[in-house]
Amino acid sequence: MSRPPRFAAVIRSVNRFLVFFLLVAFVTTCCLMLFITVMSQTMEIDLTSDNIQAAAKLTFANVILLSLACATVDSIRRKLTVTRPARIIVQTTQKLMKGDFTARVPTLAKMDDEDTFNRIGKGINRLAEELSGVETLRTDFVANVSHELKTPLAVIGNYAAMLREPGLSEEKRIEYSKAISDTSRRLANLITNILKLNKLENQQIFPENTVYDLGEQLCECLLQFEGEWEKKNIEIETDIAEDVEVCADRELLSLVWNNLLSNAFKFTDEGGRVSVCLTTDDTFATVSVTDTGCGMTPEVGAHIFEKFYQGDTSHATRGNGLGLALVKRVVDIVEGEISVESVSGKGSTFTVRIKKRL
Repeated sequence: MSRPPRFAAVIRSVNRFLVFFLLVAFVTTCCLMLFITVMSQTMEIDLTSDNIQAAAKLTFANVILLSLACATVDSIRRKLTVTRPARIIVQTTQKLMKGDFTARVPTLAKMDDEDTFNRIGKGINRLAEELSGVETLRTDFVANVSHELKTPLAVIGNYAAMLREPGLSEEKRIEYSKAISDTSRRLANLITNILKLNKLENQQIFPENTVYDLGEQLCECLLQFEGEWEKKNIEIETDIAEDVEVCADRELLSLVWNNLLSNAFKFTDEGGRVSVCLTTDDTFATVSVTDTGCGMTPEVGAHIFEKFYQGDTSHATRGNGLGLALVKRVVDIVEGEISVESVSGKGSTFTVRIKKRL
């Protein structure tokens, strides 16, 4: 059975008083005994006299008063320098544990040279800021995932309901089935990208670096979209330097090129142009993917690498806003750089710089 807080506080106060009493009594007694011994030897004072006994009683009373004074001063000091700052820190941490990530430890009065409590408070405040950011990202992520999953599921449900209509023509049946198939594929791609991005952000994918020809990889990725550019009659321009070798994870970088090329062909209208360029200097290999598509405004460009962000909602049915987030994360993992230049209505250029093999 635990003691009441007030009773426990009284016990602690009595214990502190006893500690100071014993300490002061011991020191005072030693000094007094030494003094009396010296006086008795030099001045032949009778230690049994009434004056000596009265002095001993007065000394004992002084010891009690000094002990009480020391205990009181120490109690006030502890309350100001330990108890109060500790209570403020505990209250803040309790708010954080309850989910209030706006709680912060205020700057406390500096009571020692090391300023220990303020250092603890700053550490807790930094932790609170990180937790607040993580909570915001988690909330946004759940909301966006819910929305992205809800839309294709609704489409599948609607087309499935129409397929059950009696007297449906063969042409409509094929059309509705194709819509369900396309939406299911988009939903599968969304889930795959979510899993990939989650593994990348939680560092569950570790790069397996190998030396390979970057220009050859770019050509292979570009050829995968041959059907796309032929269907839309898109002009292809390439300026790929030869014998440019990099030491990186081949599979991870293929995600970058495939996503950038996919976006270029998706946002380029029929009869447009897509250019792929690979240049090199003493340290870096630079890959640029340029299209003559719809482009984007500076406001859109500032958020283009965020998860689920889609600047052009007219193409939303063909993407899920995760491709460029994957690209950015992969580029960060391989210690590269990515930038975008775009003019609304004229097109965009994505530039990736990675270290080449020296």
